[in-house]
Amino acid sequence: MGRTAAPSRWTDLTELTKPGIIVWVLITVAAGFYLAAPDALAGLTLFHTLLAATAVAAASNALNQVLERDIDRLMDRTRHRPLAAGRMSPRLVAVLGAALGIAGIVWFAAFTTPLTTVLGAATLVLYVLAYTPLKRRSSFATLVGAVPGALPILGGWAATGRGLDPTAWALFGLLFCWQLPHFLALAWIFREDYARAGLKMLSVTAGQATTFRQALAYGTALVPIGLIPAVTGNAGLAYVVGSLLLGGWVVFATVRAGRSGSTPHAWQLFSATVVYLPAMLGLLVVDRLIG
Repeated sequence: MGRTAAPSRWTDLTELTKPGIIVWVLITVAAGFYLAAPDALAGLTLFHTLLAATAVAAASNALNQVLERDIDRLMDRTRHRPLAAGRMSPRLVAVLGAALGIAGIVWFAAFTTPLTTVLGAATLVLYVLAYTPLKRRSSFATLVGAVPGALPILGGWAATGRGLDPTAWALFGLLFCWQLPHFLALAWIFREDYARAGLKMLSVTAGQATTFRQALAYGTALVPIGLIPAVTGNAGLAYVVGSLLLGGWVVFATVRAGRSGSTPHAWQLFSATVVYLPAMLGLLVVDRLIG
């Protein structure tokens, strides 16, 4: 049998930025921007906002891997990452990550609003300097990490120059709460990996009942939070129906996963959350288009 070729340098650089996560970030930034000011899409502000957000997200992901390279070596699903496998220099990646982060924040400052710049900087700092090290110390890290995960939609909203009103904060709340069943499902699926690496995930420190009880609490919160855009007059009946169905699906999947504790049911919960977020944002966008 022939040897498997080593990943190229370009492949490694791409993996360091976690492009899948960047796509999620850009979807939320664009959604926040459009929902705040749909007529502003014709300008260059959205382009600059997405470009800066890409740089900040890539920097966050790269610096996260610099700080967690020792942990990544211990987990089956991460041990082949460029730093964990020793294919790249931590110092080089740290310099590249810092340069990307600074460039993204400067780009925000030059082409968007002061509030978007602050939100972008806060996202980077909270993810790298708060969430990443806290994972070794406390299961509270998941809640802390949900904050930088939810800030991009506010950044997109603020880039239009519009203030953060109740609808904007509802979008933030939606993303914040969504992340708990999403990531707790993964934490349950990969609990042995996390335990091997010494990470204080709820699935490791508290077990099945507590993990899914917390997932259910935040999953259930998605239902009333999802209705806020309709209460504030920013969405109609079709959105309300879709929101209730999607929220109910997440709640059902969480209850089932919590009762069985099985990996297939945890994967089904994860899949439900993967569908939930773009579907909810899509409902809001469509409602704005036809409203």
